[in-house]
Order: sequence, then structure tokens, then C-alpha cells
Amino acid sequence: MSSVSHASNSPGRDHYHLRVAEGDNEREFEIGKDGLGGIVVGMDGSPASFHAAAWAAGLARRERARLVLVYVEAVGGVAYWSPMGVAVASEAAESLVEELKKEVVSHLKWVDIDWDFVHHRGDPAVGLEQVAEQYRADLIVVGRSRRRGGLLGTVPATLVVEAVRPVVVVP
Repeated sequence: MSSVSHASNSPGRDHYHLRVAEGDNEREFEIGKDGLGGIVVGMDGSPASFHAAAWAAGLARRERARLVLVYVEAVGGVAYWSPMGVAVASEAAESLVEELKKEVVSHLKWVDIDWDFVHHRGDPAVGLEQVAEQYRADLIVVGRSRRRGGLLGTVPATLVVEAVRPVVVVP
């Protein structure tokens, strides 16, 4: 997994609120606290994913939360069945990731928020949930699929049913 980080210039921002149980030295993450500490957004280069990122960036700014933009490279496709296919698919994914990073930087350079861009490999819904867990995010945001035949699309539908944290699907 690779990532890019950006920290805003606002001093003294505490993004991840940890609570210490009475008589216990171990810190525990609290989902459902007052306000958001982190927001994970699924990015795949589609217009819907950019709408989701824009919506989440505004929410992150208002909540003073960290925004984590995630591209999950789905490695289960036909292209990954042969060594040559893996090389070509990985190269195409890296190219897409670089383009997405450039787009994200150009859109977020004017917004005063802390953000990361993460490239993850695996199943997209599972990957978004894993990154959300890693960053202790309070919310996952995804764009609605534009494909006909399904209201949400596979990734949003899976997250809505199986995620352990709230999911927002942006049209």
C-alpha cells in the first residue's frame, strides 16, 4: 500500500480522539464520538468518485477531519491471471494512480484540510473498510455507480450492507 500525505497549516488540530478507559492504560478508539476525526473516500477516476471526494472534502473542512482518498486496485480480474497480464494491469493502475493524485492535488490545494491519498490492492469494498480501520475513520464516502441495472453498484451496495461504520453514497 502506498500513500501521499498533506497536512494543513492550521496548528493544534487533533484528528483522532482516543479515550482512556478508567483504570486502563490502553487507549481505545471510539466510533460514534461527537464529530468526525477521519473520512475515507473511494476514488476510481469516475465523475461520481470526484463528486464524492468534493462532498467529503467540504465535510472534512467543516468538521476539521482528516480526508483519506483511496484508490483500490481490484486484483481479481482476468488481467491478473498471467504474469504478463499482472505487469500490464499494474502498470495501468500506477498510471491511473498518478493521474488521480494530480487531480486531487489540483482540487484540494485550495482547501485547508489534512489529507492522504492511498493506493490499496484487493477487493474495493473490503479495501475501503481496511483503510478506514487503519486510519480509524468515522465514515466511508463513495460515489453512486452510473451503470444501469443496479441502484447503487457493487461497491456501495456491499459497503452499505457490510461496513462497520457509516457509509454515505453521493450521486
